[in-house]
Amino acid sequence: MFLNMADKSKAPVKNSSKYIKVYSQDEEIFNAVTHGVGAALSVLGLILMVVKSAAFGSTLYLASTAVFGISMVLLYTLSTLYHSIKQEKAKQVFKILDHSSIFLLIAGTYTPFTLLVLRGAWGWSIFGVVWGLAVTGIVIESIFINKLKFLTLILYLSMGWVVIVALRPLIRSMP
Repeated sequence: MFLNMADKSKAPVKNSSKYIKVYSQDEEIFNAVTHGVGAALSVLGLILMVVKSAAFGSTLYLASTAVFGISMVLLYTLSTLYHSIKQEKAKQVFKILDHSSIFLLIAGTYTPFTLLVLRGAWGWSIFGVVWGLAVTGIVIESIFINKLKFLTLILYLSMGWVVIVALRPLIRSMP
């Protein structure tokens, strides 16, 4: 089967004193190809957003949509590279970059909503909190590789739910 979930080759294995998940070759190829398609579509999306944003004439509009687009391109590109690389040490580095890019995409997704829709004190506050959590997550992911998974989960959830504190102003601000 192409993606055999019962395949024991994916079980964590001891590797240079770190546990890494091992995927089958078919899974790695599938992941690399699908994430590569995502990277290409993200580049296209980034170009379209930048062109459309430039037409509005607002530097903030252009910058915030570019941040979102770049975060998408980074996520899919780094994931493609992570799943494409076989050399062990390089793979470990790209695993950190791949997982760190999740924090970037979450923060990048918030950026247009906080700066263009929410705006003002609420917008800038949520923007600062989310990007602060993203930087914290990246530092934790980089220093404590796979050792503080519960904390990174809490950070992901916190980033996702932080908008609840400003939900009413966000709904009122939606076009």
